[in-house]
Amino acid sequence: MKQYLIDTTLRDGEQAAGVIFSLKEKIRIAQMLEELGIHEAEIGTPAISIQEEKDIKTLVNQGFNFDMLCWARATVSDIMAAKRTGVKRISISFPVSDIQLAAIGKDYDWVLTQMETMIGLASNHFEFVGIGAQDASRANPNFLRSYISKASCLGVKRVRFADTVGIMNPFSVHEMIATYRNLFPMMDLEFHAHNDLGMATANSIAALQAGCNSIDVTINGLGERAGNAPLEEVAAAAKFSLNQNLGIDLKNINNICSYIEEVSQRKVSQTKPVTGELITSHESGIHCRSILNNPMTYHAFDPGEVGKKSQFVIGKHSGVASVLDALAGMGIHLSAEEGKKILPKVKKLASSKKQSIDKNELKELILKQ
Repeated sequence: MKQYLIDTTLRDGEQAAGVIFSLKEKIRIAQMLEELGIHEAEIGTPAISIQEEKDIKTLVNQGFNFDMLCWARATVSDIMAAKRTGVKRISISFPVSDIQLAAIGKDYDWVLTQMETMIGLASNHFEFVGIGAQDASRANPNFLRSYISKASCLGVKRVRFADTVGIMNPFSVHEMIATYRNLFPMMDLEFHAHNDLGMATANSIAALQAGCNSIDVTINGLGERAGNAPLEEVAAAAKFSLNQNLGIDLKNINNICSYIEEVSQRKVSQTKPVTGELITSHESGIHCRSILNNPMTYHAFDPGEVGKKSQFVIGKHSGVASVLDALAGMGIHLSAEEGKKILPKVKKLASSKKQSIDKNELKELILKQ
């Protein structure tokens, strides 16, 4: 079974509060996603505005080599707006939980009736029609089963299970996907995680393990509230934890992550998994000494796999080995005994500053001896 990622940075990512991409930025993001090796991308919601519809049409006309998809509500106007963009694939979203349906004054019968009408319409205008089960994580299991069964009978090729408020955990995700994988073996299953409880990446990996065909992701996890499952984390976790290659060029992942950070104006933590600025930095003397012998002693994966390298920070917790290594990098070669003499001064300076010391400060300590 082929498993792959569907990027939704240009749709759900841009839905993050206060985030707006210009057309130029959208085109550049799409180009970078293509360079990464993304299989499919959700490129927007045409019904937002006439300008959004035009932007999506422009993206479609660029001829990117990944499949392009539009998101739509279960309305005629949304579906026709998507048709006007020239996109060949559409995902129609239906609320399926009691709480979501009550909020719009609808019920189960409305969903099943509207599904038949909307899928019938969309099938006349698109090569591919998928449906989304919005808030599937809080839906009545019996209704969700009926929903998917009806979709299957109508010729729908893929169902998206959305953990809309990020309430699931890896165990419940695995159980849900495995259940529907068994009930509907011919249906493509898609999982859409949100990170409200910090489990979007783990939940996405659980979905893959349970037999999900595709996982929705965004660059940097950009998205509503706490965001979505980060593409870079899911791709890296699949590769290094599941030993499964999802076709993403992780060595060049930092370029697009930095670009999204810039154009979204959403600052990424320095210790964010996979791409954070400090994730391959070490200060502890024990760690640094071992890493000098074998970089994998304190790394889950070779930093080079994600375009990074191990870095030593000189500070309160440093040991002789890392201090000597830092000095050697500046062309200053000391013996182990000399290193032991300078180490207390390094620790004292770092403690007084309440932070690490830079190369110039380290060099000054040597000159003052």
